[in-house]
Amino acid sequence: MFAKGSFMIEYDKKENLLNINQQNHTIATGIQPEKSLAKKLEILSDAAKYDVACTSSGVDRAGKKGYLGNSCAAGVCHSFAADGRCISLLKILMTNHCIYDCKYCKNRKSNDVERATFSPQEICTLTIEFYKRNYIEGLFLSSGILKNPDYTMEKIVETLRLLRGEYRFNGYIHVKAIPGASKELLYSAGLLADRISVNMELPTQDSLKKLAPNKQMTNIIRPMNQISGTIAMHRLSADKAARMERAGINDRLIHSIWGDARQEIGAQGGSGQPGRSGHLMGEIESFLFPADKKDLHMGRSFAPAGQSTQMIIGATDETDLELIRTTQSLYRSFDLKRVFYSGYIPVNEDAMLPAIGTPVPLLREHRLYQADWLLRYYGFFADELLSEEHPFFDDAIDPKCNWALNHLEEFPVEINTASCEKLLRVPGIGPTGAKKILNARRYRSVDFEMLKKMRITLKRAQYFITCNGKMLYHTPIEHRFIRNRLIDVEDVSTAQIGEKTVQFQQMNLFTDYHVS
Repeated sequence: MFAKGSFMIEYDKKENLLNINQQNHTIATGIQPEKSLAKKLEILSDAAKYDVACTSSGVDRAGKKGYLGNSCAAGVCHSFAADGRCISLLKILMTNHCIYDCKYCKNRKSNDVERATFSPQEICTLTIEFYKRNYIEGLFLSSGILKNPDYTMEKIVETLRLLRGEYRFNGYIHVKAIPGASKELLYSAGLLADRISVNMELPTQDSLKKLAPNKQMTNIIRPMNQISGTIAMHRLSADKAARMERAGINDRLIHSIWGDARQEIGAQGGSGQPGRSGHLMGEIESFLFPADKKDLHMGRSFAPAGQSTQMIIGATDETDLELIRTTQSLYRSFDLKRVFYSGYIPVNEDAMLPAIGTPVPLLREHRLYQADWLLRYYGFFADELLSEEHPFFDDAIDPKCNWALNHLEEFPVEINTASCEKLLRVPGIGPTGAKKILNARRYRSVDFEMLKKMRITLKRAQYFITCNGKMLYHTPIEHRFIRNRLIDVEDVSTAQIGEKTVQFQQMNLFTDYHVS
């Protein structure tokens, strides 16, 4: 997983030197010896590849004297492996032992897989040593369920406390919360990590009952609700908006989640001390940041990079419409930073799952990410993008183009007079492009040459816009014609213009211009 450096070479040598002794010990006693750190790393980094919730950090924290590392909001993750893993985070499970028997999971208790467990000290050693060698910039830590949720979460918190306290690690940490763990442990983890997330895994209770009989949706929603509420309280205590602006949460919804907590924080006048509204929270902070190490708190807020979750795509028969409705509900109810989608990789033989060898639905996953972007930044709603009659996205074109083709009555849009909301619905124009257009309109009329200089994607936008009442080319506003152009279909399409039937064909350099 990582480049060969002195650290890994050292462990490779240890593996070779101890191999014969370990084999002899196993034969003589029948007891499997403790695995080496390198072997554990091999097992638990591979087991973590099914967790896809890795993106830019979303938190800016400069280096500080006496501490190791920093965190850049521009992004911890710079490159990805062939299977989608981010290789600039140390991405591992604490353990792949699990008391649950989820049908879709490689590490379920009924599977005969090699098991391993890191101690908190071992995770700290790996993180610091890899960081010093510039292999990584942060830690992504998840885990199977060892003994019970509280025991597992306690070990994770102990790891984070060692990293932040004993090793004074100031870099980015993303930790997975364990559903069913106590609220005290969740709060502790949120104070020590930059991002905290709870994997939803499947979008409905029926799916969970079918594939994960040990899990309940309420046990997943409860910690998500607690985390989102705690983040909101910390934002209010710092005189910030309780929710991200894009989430579309109004005061009524905040009140329904938090009750009188908002009024309680407001009455304290925004002390800037997160978590001071409750005696229990104060006790937890005193334990995590004792008097002799109070500087470790560093004015930390609770999960400053927000909360995220992950859903598996393709293991069950939910439609795209059901998935984006669930996504929309999660954003609006819990103010999530991101919802991640993971195309199901068939790893287990089971009648309820796709057969081993079934292709991973990567294109479907990609379309869902595109739709997710429209929900968060473009002002779309789930029921606008899909309907009960058409519950799946078009594989050939992206969701925004698909919406535009199904609403041609809205087009063409005049660039020089359209509102920002209208511009954002034009394929090929994003938030940055819309802002450039609005700024340019203050000084002069915008034409197609200006749009090119603004790097507007005219390959898509040209079919849906006019500049000063004119289109870039004479284009019929007709579904089939535009769709074929968008997917570069080289066949003859027929468009009805008035009373005349005109044929259009993709131009070809060799046949149309006789270039040999």
